[in-house]
Amino acid sequence: MRTLVYTGLRWGEATALRVRDVDLERQRLDVRRAFVDVAGKLVEGTPKSHQARTVPLLPSIAADLRPLVDGRDRDELVFVSPEGTPLRVANFRHRVWMRLVQAVGLQGLTIHGLRHTAASLYISAGTPPKVVQRILGHGSVIITMDLYGHLYPDEMDVWAARLEDIATGSTMWPERGQSAPEEVGQWPEDS
Repeated sequence: MRTLVYTGLRWGEATALRVRDVDLERQRLDVRRAFVDVAGKLVEGTPKSHQARTVPLLPSIAADLRPLVDGRDRDELVFVSPEGTPLRVANFRHRVWMRLVQAVGLQGLTIHGLRHTAASLYISAGTPPKVVQRILGHGSVIITMDLYGHLYPDEMDVWAARLEDIATGSTMWPERGQSAPEEVGQWPEDS
């Protein structure tokens, strides 16, 4: 579950991870496929956006994953049931998830909610929207901003103060972005 919280993977993406998709040295996960339950049967396909992507792993998550990948065949699934079969969301929700969220007092938290938690954590860390988009595998930054834009703090005063610092100390001319002539502060006469 920590993997979901800190990577933003969808359930089907996480459960379809293979050992070869985990690069502990680079601290990256390659998201190339996902499981989807179709009429009670798990079908392996591409991620929702149909685009493979690479997501960062926190060092602590890489450490959590090490025993799940070390010494295992590259084609094996990373996360499996106690019987060694692929994890199915309905079974996991019933057997593990509901008991866990009740035990820790987080009734109402969904498995997909962990993806939203990851987005919130990245945003609160100041991650640019385009990077959050890539990590979450959204098709466009517009989707990311529509879903999570409300999480970006309203810091108009902070940004205005930064712009004031730039404006008062700038040697940049408007429009073209060229450096000002040697006589900084002397604007050309209006024509």
